[in-house]
Amino acid sequence: MTWKVYIIETISGKLYTGITTDLERRFKEHSSSNKKRAKFFSFNPPKRVVYQENVKDRSSATKKEIEIKKLTKKEKLNLIALSSNE
Repeated sequence: MTWKVYIIETISGKLYTGITTDLERRFKEHSSSNKKRAKFFSFNPPKRVVYQENVKDRSSATKKEIEIKKLTKKEKLNLIALSSNE
């Protein structure tokens, strides 16, 4: 099973970082009003996935998620820009 670390941009321009094994399903959950949606999206509706990275297991995904969450917004935007140029 492949894990993904992802960043979603909201309609207001905020960035949310998370992990999942099924990014399409997770984005739909974040976009809906069900209990599986992250509370973050209650007031910041998701717009699009701007970054995704495959990792080998949940532990690696969690470590990468924490690493990304420690970045400033500017650093996250640089990461997103670098990944889109690949």
